[in-house]
Amino acid sequence: MTPPLDVDACRRRFPGLTRHVNGRPAAFLDGPGGSQVPQSVIDAVADCLAHRNANDGGAFATSLAVGEVVDAARGAVADLLGAADPDEVVFGLNMTTLTFALSRALARTWRPGDEVVVTRLDHDANVTPWVLAAADAGATVRYLDIDPADCTLRLDLLPDLLNERTKLVAVGLASNAVGTVNPVREVVAAARRVGALVFVDAVHAVPHLLVDVGALGADFLACSPYKFFGPHAGALWGRRDLLERLPAYKVRPAPDSGPGRWMTGTPSFEAIAGTHAAVEYLAGLGGGGDRRASLTAAYAAIRAHETALAARFLDGLAQLPAWRVWGITDPGRSGDRVATFGLTHRAKPAAEVAATLGAQGLFVWSGNFYAAGLIERLGLAPAGMLRVGFLHYNTAEEVDRVLEALATAAD
Repeated sequence: MTPPLDVDACRRRFPGLTRHVNGRPAAFLDGPGGSQVPQSVIDAVADCLAHRNANDGGAFATSLAVGEVVDAARGAVADLLGAADPDEVVFGLNMTTLTFALSRALARTWRPGDEVVVTRLDHDANVTPWVLAAADAGATVRYLDIDPADCTLRLDLLPDLLNERTKLVAVGLASNAVGTVNPVREVVAAARRVGALVFVDAVHAVPHLLVDVGALGADFLACSPYKFFGPHAGALWGRRDLLERLPAYKVRPAPDSGPGRWMTGTPSFEAIAGTHAAVEYLAGLGGGGDRRASLTAAYAAIRAHETALAARFLDGLAQLPAWRVWGITDPGRSGDRVATFGLTHRAKPAAEVAATLGAQGLFVWSGNFYAAGLIERLGLAPAGMLRVGFLHYNTAEEVDRVLEALATAAD
């Protein structure tokens, strides 16, 4: 049995969670847009700036030290993602920037008549880079639709979108707007049958779910540390043979092999140090020792806690008929979603409600959250939704508080 998560102990490690708004404690329900960070991450960033502030590749102390920072962080992220080879991990500014760089490189291998598949559910960072790359190459873009009833992918339509001309399928692991967890392994299996590569956007999944790139079977996977309790940065995992073979856009002195050929320009070493610290924070929740084993235990506890919060929230929303939940609401399908909820009110604009809640110290988002295709597909553009997202540091009391505020906002 998984030991329960000590949420109070977790919260004490996050200085940002002590904020008050108008005399009331702030409830950070904005995790889908970016998480708070523990003190250990703040300390790691500051320590890198104070004691390892140099470019890497030199033969002097601070340069050697910052090189060690990068190597250690690469190993930590490899463990986080279940990757066997740390040299398959690339750091960048954010997932979007990394995806644009990869899409441009892949487009050089495509020809007119080739095809790319994207979905109506994804964050636009896993759509537009591929659409633009396809346009550059003269390739065709095909869209995998959703079922609006529960905001899940129509996998029954996928075989008709795939053929011998398909070069890439881009799919998210979890929706940042409505919380749907996609059956990525099934998508990968279908893509493999026609020889297509698969790119996975795991930005919204990593804060909630243990990722295993080997089990998923994908070719590339990207995530963002600032969503899993780290600083603003991006990380890309890719199969080593592909990272070595693809024509990376880089300056001439950059390495011709290894992850360095994809890290164009000087990275934020302090953010890379903070990323390492974020992984160590998560591993610490699992008891320490072997990092991957600790992460496995930690995510089991996180998943159990967040699933309980999600069930409590859905139970409360069932008593508020003025609100509609977009996505999976069946309690028996809790494994098919994370604790992120897209809501609309039958009369009140999402932005108005978000402002009302914000004044009460309830931090939520409104709009399309860059899931532009989904919002358009559901007929909710341009206003979009209200988004409430729970992370492992959120509490049952915060769930009840936001439910009370949503009931009041509906009056």
